[in-house]
Amino acid sequence: MAKESFDKEIQFLRMLVLTSGAYSRQQFAERLGISVHTFDKTLRRLKEIVATMYQQVPDAQRKELAEMLRYSYFDSTDPMLLFLFRAKSLKESESQRISTLLAALNEQALTAIELLDVCCKGIQTDSSLPDEKTVRNDLKYLEEVGVIKKVPGPRPYRYRIHNDLIQELTLDELIDLYDFIDVMSNTQVPSVQGYLLRDGLKKHMNRTSSEPAPIEPFLYKYHYHSRILDEAHLSILLSAIQNRRKIEFLYFSPKNSQSYSSKNTNPLFEREMEGKLQKTLPLKIVYDHQYGRWYLLAYESRHGIKKYRMEGMTQIEQGETVDSILFDEKKSVLEENIKHSWVLDTGRSVTLKVRFFNPGDTGPNFIKDRVLLQGQWGEITEEQIDSFIFEIKVNGTTEIKPWIRSFGSSCEVLEPIYFRNEMIAEWKELEAYYEPVRENI
Repeated sequence: MAKESFDKEIQFLRMLVLTSGAYSRQQFAERLGISVHTFDKTLRRLKEIVATMYQQVPDAQRKELAEMLRYSYFDSTDPMLLFLFRAKSLKESESQRISTLLAALNEQALTAIELLDVCCKGIQTDSSLPDEKTVRNDLKYLEEVGVIKKVPGPRPYRYRIHNDLIQELTLDELIDLYDFIDVMSNTQVPSVQGYLLRDGLKKHMNRTSSEPAPIEPFLYKYHYHSRILDEAHLSILLSAIQNRRKIEFLYFSPKNSQSYSSKNTNPLFEREMEGKLQKTLPLKIVYDHQYGRWYLLAYESRHGIKKYRMEGMTQIEQGETVDSILFDEKKSVLEENIKHSWVLDTGRSVTLKVRFFNPGDTGPNFIKDRVLLQGQWGEITEEQIDSFIFEIKVNGTTEIKPWIRSFGSSCEVLEPIYFRNEMIAEWKELEAYYEPVRENI
């Protein structure tokens, strides 16, 4: 499918999750910047993808699209919206060819010519048959990603499935490995590769065991929808940064009423787009754990360093390469500007002084442990029996405020005074929300 269609489906699924059925078809289409007909067509396509992913399962057990979008921890054993990555990872012809190659190599070691014969016999006649160069490129790709390996010996080389580790592990060890991958996939970024590895491991255990593997889903799930969806942009953006190439994309800021706009090739149906066409030099990608968002930091010739939320980036394309000296210069400027950023703020630096109160019991000091773990480059400057003072220099107070606020009554902002007054005003506002309606309540 076209890359533009992938962008459309990403925005479609994001809004479907966030609105949770609150929009009508017309409202949904207007918010996306597409027609109602395109809305219906996209929804049908997504249902087809879900059906394709679960075509081996009996009809009574197949997952509908609505089931993929539930909020229940127990029903969300699969990461939200990951099925889109599974369906988009390879073209249909590539998927069929590689599946045929792996099925043949799973039985015995074969040469490239022997695998070419297998492909020609195994692929349907209405599909175009691959040539030797195509098969060798597939084998090179599979070897690079560690799926197959060459068998030692003279030419022509033979290839076999590289599954030594899995074969040597017992069922209990495989279950421990599965649990580890599941935890890491739900807590680390990027995570899509981990989920795919987890699913492959689960299929292997079910194939090799007479009974379904005793795998229990974890109750804790780290399901920020944007985190999973925006990983689709990571590959092209990281490639552009590594190769020092500019990018061009259509950007929809969070304040826009639309989040997507289709490419209209027919001038009769051209409409004004709310997104802005951006051409910039990508320098760094930042992930915000607080809100589960990805950001791109880039250099723009007119405005200098700019920040983009990746959820608003569509139709990304790479452009020309820039000189290494220019790239390194802009990268150094960026690193200097975000040296004291709690996340990615490039504003004026300010030194914060916060008093944290120790827990009343004699057990572990979880307040201090958390501050030391999450406090980044800040340091504890003064300690008393019941409290300690934490100081840190940050670019502005906006990004660190939610972290400080999350400690509730266990902390007190001391300096700067304007930030202390902001916190006082916020807590007074919260207190007013809990004022009793009647005096006798």
